[in-house]
Amino acid sequence: MNTTETLKQMQELKMKGMARSYESILKMPVNKQPEGHELISTLLQAEVMNRQHQRTQLLLKIGKLRYQPGIEQIKCSPTRNLSKQTLATLSDCTFIDRAENILITGATGCGKSYLACALAHQACLLGYKTHYFNMNRFIERVGQSKVDGTFVKLLNSINKFKLLVLDDFGLQPLDHNAKLAILQLLEDRYENKSVIIASQLPTEKWYDYINEPTLADAIMDRLTAQAHKIELKGDSLRPKKIN
Repeated sequence: MNTTETLKQMQELKMKGMARSYESILKMPVNKQPEGHELISTLLQAEVMNRQHQRTQLLLKIGKLRYQPGIEQIKCSPTRNLSKQTLATLSDCTFIDRAENILITGATGCGKSYLACALAHQACLLGYKTHYFNMNRFIERVGQSKVDGTFVKLLNSINKFKLLVLDDFGLQPLDHNAKLAILQLLEDRYENKSVIIASQLPTEKWYDYINEPTLADAIMDRLTAQAHKIELKGDSLRPKKIN
C-alpha cells in the first residue's frame, strides 16, 4: 500500500480533514496506529468535523457581524435586566425555527449590539445563515439600489438569510424608501424567518420614529406579533477613557 499516494488522493479530493488526520496517524508508531474499521471511523470523523468548521467559518464571514462574541461572554444579572433563563431560552436558536423576532432596547453602551451579535454568532455556529446590517449602511444600500435599479435583487438577497440583524435602529431618520424596504423585508420574513433589532429607542417610540401611520402600523404589527422583548438596563459597558 502506497500511503503517500493515498494521502495525495485525499488532498486532491479536497478531503482536508481526512488528509490531516491520516498524515498525523502515519507519523505514529505502527503498533499504535488504528486499523480497519477504527481507522475508517477516525478519518471520517475528522472530515466531518473539518467540514462543519469550514461551514461555520463561511457563515461567520457571510454574516459580517460587528462583534463575534460567544454566548458565554454575555453577562446576565438583575441589574442588566437579563436573566440566565432568558439567554438560555434564546441560545438554542429555536426562535429562528419558529420565525420569532428579538427586539433589544436600552441606553447607549448597555450592550445591545453585543447581545444581538452574540445571538447571531450562536446562530452561525448552529448552521443558520445570518447577516448583520447597521441601519445607516442599510439605508445607504436601499438608496443606492433604488438609483441603480437593483432594489428587488437586494431584497431577494437579504431574504435568503434565516436571521437578519438590524442594529442601531432609530439613530438615523428613515426616508420613505427605507420604510417601504423594511416593510417589504418584514412581509417576506413574516412567519418564515427571524429578525433581531437593537435600538436605543424603547419599542413604544418606534411608531413615532417611523412617522407614517399606515406604514408604522404595518411594520410594528409584523415586528411585534411574535417577538421576544429585551430591555437592557444598567451603566454603559464601554471602557471609560482616562484623561
